Amino acid sequence: MLIKVCGMTRADNIRQVEYLGVDMMGFIFYPKSPRCVREVPGYLPVRARRVGIFVNESEAEMLRIARLFDLDYLQLHGEESPAQCRSLQSAGYQVIKSVTVATAPAYSPVADLLLFDTPTPAYGGSGARFDWSLLPQYRGDTPFLLSGGISPDSVAAIKDFHHPRFVGIDLNSRFEKEPGIKDPDLLRPFLAALTPQCLTDHDKEACPLAL
Repeated sequence: MLIKVCGMTRADNIRQVEYLGVDMMGFIFYPKSPRCVREVPGYLPVRARRVGIFVNESEAEMLRIARLFDLDYLQLHGEESPAQCRSLQSAGYQVIKSVTVATAPAYSPVADLLLFDTPTPAYGGSGARFDWSLLPQYRGDTPFLLSGGISPDSVAAIKDFHHPRFVGIDLNSRFEKEPGIKDPDLLRPFLAALTPQCLTDHDKEACPLAL
């Protein structure tokens, strides 16, 4: 299972969370978000894949930021078109598109991953749970991540959820001390219960902050 932690902002916190063994870390470049990253942190993940989150941003600006932060994925969280997704793929980036069950078929052919998140005027980070009961209606081929209100108490629900294209989860506001600052003491037991191999002995020795 892929573990993505979104809304990272501060170097020391980025380092702490990366050493917990997560697969992807998200950096939000939407100016209206309280988790917006406005300058390059002093530390960026070297093992976890870097994901840039954009909302209705111009392609030129997305590509500029992608080069500056050396991003692996571009996550589109607004009303971007399938053509925009395809164009960013052509530029050499993997694309994650936030969708609803109704819009997923249009984006499945032009995204590397889909993200099912709770719709909100703020484009994410609401802490409200996505209605997972809708997901059997998704019959596309593109794998997806689940987001929207996943909390430290969601382990059993995640383990009980099954879909042939479900590959991972996206964590954000329910694991924070404050917007943009994740709480390792909430993440660690959650990850240990969900994916025990996530925090390895090597990681514990390499990063005392992870203990």
